[in-house]
Amino acid sequence: MTQPSNPVEALAALGAKCKRLREEIGKVVIGQDFVIEQLLWALLSRGHALLVGVPGLAKTLMVSTLSKALHLSYKRIQFTPDLMPTDITGSEVIQDDPITRQRAFKFSPGPIFANMLLADEINRTPPKTQAALLEAMQERKVTIGGMDHTLPNPFFVLATQNPIEQEGTYPLPEAQLDRFLVYVKVDYPSEQEENEIMVRSGRKPPEIQATLDGADLESLQELTREVTVAPAVTELARRLVRMSRPNTPEAAPFASRLIQWGAGPRAGAGLLAAARARAALSGRFHVTPKDIEAVAAPVLRHRVIPSYIAQGDGIDSDKIVAQLLAAAKQATPAAANAN
Repeated sequence: MTQPSNPVEALAALGAKCKRLREEIGKVVIGQDFVIEQLLWALLSRGHALLVGVPGLAKTLMVSTLSKALHLSYKRIQFTPDLMPTDITGSEVIQDDPITRQRAFKFSPGPIFANMLLADEINRTPPKTQAALLEAMQERKVTIGGMDHTLPNPFFVLATQNPIEQEGTYPLPEAQLDRFLVYVKVDYPSEQEENEIMVRSGRKPPEIQATLDGADLESLQELTREVTVAPAVTELARRLVRMSRPNTPEAAPFASRLIQWGAGPRAGAGLLAAARARAALSGRFHVTPKDIEAVAAPVLRHRVIPSYIAQGDGIDSDKIVAQLLAAAKQATPAAANAN
């Protein structure tokens, strides 16, 4: 896709493409508009997403439908306790040369070599296997036998997790969680949406038309990177992150009581990346404080760890992020009053 030279035309083209994309997904997935929007933030920001919700909320269906609408190569891995790292990355196998009759090692790629990887129920596999994704998610490559193998571009990991089953699961360590740009909460559908789901359940699924390919998506990612962020808005994001760190000079007054661990530097970059994507999807070439407010919970809820006191008082990370946001806005009046 050739991007128009005029920024306004470029944003209009992005909006039209994403509108078509949502329409195609809507043929299969009922509701969950905000969930899909958060997935688009991740895609436009070259980030990864973790979808968390109870069974039956179409998490897997959403990801597979998104891959069809994007015309990207797609692989799904069902994470289980006996899954090995090489089941994800691939391994070297011995092969006979039919001419020389000599044996040699040849790399056999695993399912991770796809544009879009669905890590289904990622918390059902031990940490050793979970760690196989770490290098791939950050470096966009895997190392096997001392050799680097570059992953295809674009590359996204969209993982799912069931929050209600704890037996036989392995909670993701904070280092792994930090690799995900957004932690997406998938909630129950509305009454009307659930009725539509039941009505459609016996019908043949509609055909999904691809609206974007890999080259189109890369062009949109480059356009999103050009969205500007004013210094006052950057300051709001910076204060929001630094106020989350207990026992530091810039910590919020309640941080030492409610927060066990605060957000790291990757959180600040994630806030701005997701805010740029939201602004671009809204047809704007500049980020506003409203964008930071909208992306704060999905970007920070897995990076701000509530203390035992907070957990005992029923205060989860979303409530803490809301308090941090209020404190950061009060400390950054220029951003709070910006448009």
